[in-house]
Amino acid sequence: MITRLRNALGHTKEPVHRALRFDRPLVLFQSDDWGRAGVRDREGLEELRAAGVNLGEKPYDFYSLETAEDLHALAEVLRKHRDSTGRRPSIVMNFITANVNFDRCFEAGQKQIPLRPLTEGWPGTWHRLQLLEAYRQGIGERLFYPALHGLTHFCEWAIARELEAGGERSELVKKLWRAQTPYIHWRMPWIGYEYWDPALRPARRFLPLDGQRILIQRAAEIFRDLFTADPFSACAPGYRANADTRTAWFEAGVRVVQNGPSERTGPYLDEHGMLSTFRTVEMEPATEPCNVERLVTQAEQCFAAGVPAVISIHSINFHSTIQDFRTPTLKLLDEFLAAIERKWPHLLYVHDADLFSIATEGSCWGENGRVKVGATTAGADR
Repeated sequence: MITRLRNALGHTKEPVHRALRFDRPLVLFQSDDWGRAGVRDREGLEELRAAGVNLGEKPYDFYSLETAEDLHALAEVLRKHRDSTGRRPSIVMNFITANVNFDRCFEAGQKQIPLRPLTEGWPGTWHRLQLLEAYRQGIGERLFYPALHGLTHFCEWAIARELEAGGERSELVKKLWRAQTPYIHWRMPWIGYEYWDPALRPARRFLPLDGQRILIQRAAEIFRDLFTADPFSACAPGYRANADTRTAWFEAGVRVVQNGPSERTGPYLDEHGMLSTFRTVEMEPATEPCNVERLVTQAEQCFAAGVPAVISIHSINFHSTIQDFRTPTLKLLDEFLAAIERKWPHLLYVHDADLFSIATEGSCWGENGRVKVGATTAGADR
């Protein structure tokens, strides 16, 4: 009876897992929001200001969308660096696979928010010449590793409810959509995250399994069309994921679960064979002060604990169309990579699938073949 009640209230006890520890420094970058449209460049910025939206209060007012040039500049920095096997760093890019279809969002009788998948290009009057090709080029060079973030990032049910209710929230959504901006999250946190509706009671905020499964299956289908492979790694928008999310991911082929920041928490394999990772270093110069010395210290603390340095660095840090976040970020990244290569000459650059291989097989691919890495279980971290 107590178990059934706990399940009904969403208070199920998480199983205890034993964290993994590794015998050499591992460095891994996880990056969210690729493919997600924001403010439509400077034209959209001025249009929103003219409509009374006072943009410029926070960095995410200047979030737009990466360009092919942004990706080429990032790739150029990554090509300069190599680990102890000669392999270059790789950025795990978590993709949002669809954007609001601004050509149809004001049509009468809409039962769902119309979306335009990345496979069909960019929404409305957005232009990003050669961007899809730049993603694929970087993936082909093993500089980028594609992973699944979601279909929309926002909770569709939350926005649809506000549009139906009318009022100030509805007007803000419409104002943004007229300027071809899907949303600015900090200004409208009531839109929630894709699998999580903040307006509901805490025990009911996650969408049910069937609802999450539909969204994840659709996102995974677009992902397969884009990259000709199943998604192997996934990160929920806003890090809002539960057991149902993991079930739907597993069905879609995902075997690595990306979690949010957690100080020096080691990855672990769960009872289904999925590897959970935790971000242990935050490199977010677009939104918070950041310097090489602090980043190196955080990495050193990870390595001393036998934990990978899993570095969080969102896509906004590489944007340049409205505000140039890219230039200082690339300078910081270049200096950080040089510093850790000097300090730990035996380090390995890995991505999520490599870490899974190390956790399950004790090795991963280096530049010239398999590289052994010792992995042992420590005391329970969860």
